[in-house]
Amino acid sequence: MPSFELSGRTYETDEDGYLINLSDWNEEVAAYVAKQESVAMSENHWEVVNFLREYYEEYKIAPMIRILTKAIGKKLGKDKGNTKYLYDLYPGGPAKQACKIAGLPKPTGCV
Repeated sequence: MPSFELSGRTYETDEDGYLINLSDWNEEVAAYVAKQESVAMSENHWEVVNFLREYYEEYKIAPMIRILTKAIGKKLGKDKGNTKYLYDLYPGGPAKQACKIAGLPKPTGCV
């Protein structure tokens, strides 16, 4: 099983790099994964990551991009709830890449 080491601890991932144990996630892990994904985390990036973690906690599912944009638009405003804004933050795919950084499973429907 794939894994990575960080601060003397081993974190198991699936073949796509998503954490196996969601409880292993912390901000240090997120920063590490973001660096591997070539994403320089800003306040706006963290806002999306924290939103995703709250969404997952409530619904027990990682949202697809269409659902993500709609839900973010409701909570954070239309200027942030659109695909252009989210792709600017996460060029590897807002749902897919942001969920990986947030320590969540790969969203259903993502290839």
